[in-house]
Amino acid sequence: MKIKPGSKIVMIGDSITDCGRTQPVAEGLFDPLGRSYVNIVSALIGAVYPDYRLRIVNVGSSGNTVKSLQERWQRDVLDLKPDWVSVMIGINDVWRQFDLPLMKETHVPIDEYEKTLDKLVEDTLPSVKGMVLMTPYYIESNRKDAMRSKMDEYGAVVKKIATKRKTLFVNTQAAFDSLLEHFHSTAIAWDRVHPNQIGHAAIAKAFLDAVGFEWKR
Repeated sequence: MKIKPGSKIVMIGDSITDCGRTQPVAEGLFDPLGRSYVNIVSALIGAVYPDYRLRIVNVGSSGNTVKSLQERWQRDVLDLKPDWVSVMIGINDVWRQFDLPLMKETHVPIDEYEKTLDKLVEDTLPSVKGMVLMTPYYIESNRKDAMRSKMDEYGAVVKKIATKRKTLFVNTQAAFDSLLEHFHSTAIAWDRVHPNQIGHAAIAKAFLDAVGFEWKR
């Protein structure tokens, strides 16, 4: 696995990462990581790589955009002194353009999204061993759907930054597209955004594949 034994991994994002996690910093006793892919990742690594003793911390926060991450990055990422940082952000950056079209102040245009995320990655890489950048997604098989199309554009930005900064990259949209060959969107998420455990497992698998997790070891 690309993440070495004894590493501390901070995973940050929006409600998909948060998913009921303990506040203010989720780690420790009594199932603090919430019901998201973060918990599944932690459980599988603990079960298959118990000797690695990886420390996984969830600092996802519901409703966040990349601007929200920028505001709390020092406190919730850098101050925790992680070895690895995983970022999945962008859903709300796109969604607010559709569910709150008149409230322009809640929108994050794609150029601002790219500039902000790239700066966070650039500033963080010197102090960590690695980063994982995960795309936002929309659980919709019709790629011409307005929100799906816009989400794909933001996902392409994440891939561009990951390539530019030489980080690991996770295409969460591709993971959901595979599920959509067999499920209708509503069987995974009623609002096409907040997935059930099948969806979270798909995200977790995509993350683990990206970090070189060996299922049989």
